[in-house]
Parts: sequence; structure tokens; C-alpha cells
Amino acid sequence: MADKEKTRIAVDIYGQTYKMVGKETSIHMRQVASVVDDKMREISSHNPTLDSTKIAVLAAVNSVHDYLKLKEQVEQMEIQLKKLKG
Repeated sequence: MADKEKTRIAVDIYGQTYKMVGKETSIHMRQVASVVDDKMREISSHNPTLDSTKIAVLAAVNSVHDYLKLKEQVEQMEIQLKKLKG
């Protein structure tokens, strides 16, 4: 995909501005940034002494955990669907 076809936006995450470039719509990219910002603020509210780097790592760990749990659920549902069709 050519650079001119990519979406380029500036987003605010945890008080910092980041430039995002990607194939998705700006709405999707802003939603991603918003979820990351919300997760970081949630972690910070429970752990006010952590610095932003640690908060970012914990947000990433939490997000990957959520992703893996959802992936596992989808795989289980696919197995159940195959059994029902079988």
C-alpha cells in the first residue's frame, strides 16, 4: 500500500501526542488510542506511584491477556460450531 493511501492522525494517549499511521480508518485508530488511554488511566488510578513507562507496560500486558482470552473463546466456539454442524 502506498504511503498516500495510509491514514495519518495525531492522537493523545495518557497526556502525550502520538502520530499514528495505518491502513485502518481514522475512527478505528482513534478508538484504539482511546482504549489504550482508558486502560492506562485505569491502571494509574489503582497504582498512583507508577511511572508512565510501567503503566504502559501493564496496559500492554492487560491488553494481550484480554486478546488471548478472547482468542481462546473464539477457538472454543469454533469447535462447538463444528460439533453442531457435524
